[in-house]
Amino acid sequence: MKTGMFADIPVDVGVVYEGERIRKPKMHVELGGPKVSEKFELLRIISPEKVEDGKIVVLGSDVQRLEEGSSIPFGIYVEVAGKELEVDMEGVMERRLHDFCNYIEGFMHLNQRNSIWLRMDKKAVSKGLTLEIVGKVLQRLFKSEMPIIEKIQITFLTDPKEVEKRYQDAIQIYEKRDARVRGMTDKDVDVFYGCTLCQSFAPTHVCVISPQRYANCGAISWLDGRAAAKVDPKGPIFAIDKDDCLDVEAGEYEGANRVISEKTLGEIERVQLYTAFGYPHTSCGCFEATTFYVPEVDGMGIVHRDFTDSTPSGLSFGAIADSTAGGRQVDGFHGLSLEYMKSPKFLQVDNGWNRIVWLPLQLKDVMKEYIPKELFDKIPTEKDVQTVEELKDFLKDNNHPIVERWKEEEVITSMSQTVTPEHTQTATPPLPQTGILQEISQPSTVTPSLTKTETFTFTFKNVKISAERLIIRKKEG
Repeated sequence: MKTGMFADIPVDVGVVYEGERIRKPKMHVELGGPKVSEKFELLRIISPEKVEDGKIVVLGSDVQRLEEGSSIPFGIYVEVAGKELEVDMEGVMERRLHDFCNYIEGFMHLNQRNSIWLRMDKKAVSKGLTLEIVGKVLQRLFKSEMPIIEKIQITFLTDPKEVEKRYQDAIQIYEKRDARVRGMTDKDVDVFYGCTLCQSFAPTHVCVISPQRYANCGAISWLDGRAAAKVDPKGPIFAIDKDDCLDVEAGEYEGANRVISEKTLGEIERVQLYTAFGYPHTSCGCFEATTFYVPEVDGMGIVHRDFTDSTPSGLSFGAIADSTAGGRQVDGFHGLSLEYMKSPKFLQVDNGWNRIVWLPLQLKDVMKEYIPKELFDKIPTEKDVQTVEELKDFLKDNNHPIVERWKEEEVITSMSQTVTPEHTQTATPPLPQTGILQEISQPSTVTPSLTKTETFTFTFKNVKISAERLIIRKKEG
């Protein structure tokens, strides 16, 4: 018996399917995704006379006629009209494609804009799910959730030539939207905006959107957030009162911390918008790019979603994203949007672009206008280095600013080795009788017994450790 929203749709539709993942063996077809260079979704507000309400067009083959297991260029073009609609609402409505598509059983939607990745599973297609059916569901959900939409028509593009034809237009429209907010600063506003659209995938994630920090997905600016809160006051995008600023440089605000704590049920209590260390902004799973810390050089690389090779650390985008996503705060691993990388506040606590030590060539070209000119040639790509050792040599040979950090750290290390208080001693605590360090799944503190008055405290938080033996030896000299 069907339990979904619509009796005439061959598969179920409901919020229960948010978060559904379709693995490759079960997929009938992949629309867009990392193997395809041209894909997009775009929503435009246009004149009512140009919209045929309820119209659905598929330019190319519908899914039953597509080769099973294939990955194809893909586009979704939505046109809406209504007396109360404003151009500023386009980006917000477009972003709702993400959750509306994910309401459909057997249909997976990831990411946004020109990085969309959709899959339809074999079972859903065998039940009769088609792009035309998807269009009907989307039209009903848009009108139900946003009554100010009076007319809507949707075009799906699976013909590579049609996708190519409209792809560049979409890119230009994204750029125009993004440019509107670039002159604004956080000081210009009293409120930020929060977004919980990705909580079905990342329960402890809340995006904090300020004029100088886009949503991680790159699809929602501060202006988009304002429009969304106006369109749907009780929706997943909402205003956040800034209240007191706790740290101007790091971008920490009392109001943002309070709302984040409420929305994550206390799991995340503090967020600093402009750093990747300490209390970094959490990462969802839809971010356009992510930083990754390279301890050997004390710098960070950035890898974007379309990069399919390995970084100098030996990890792919997918591997890094898996350890970053889900609403976690992981030092040095930090999901972000490409637009945030263009912000003057980009990782300003961490020394901004001067801390970036590696970029994929494609991303570096996209960011050329925003990377300081004196630094551009000093940041290597996959064409320059393949390993951490090669990375370190390149940075040294090209006098990257990170090299100065190495010198400073060497001085500090040297001082710590030569200046030792006379009373400092190292004691050897007795080993546990079982020879096994306890498994720790909750915050715990272990303080060994010492023969002197000094104590050492080991604090483990959210860590599971398994070891046959723990040995602490006194270091002579």
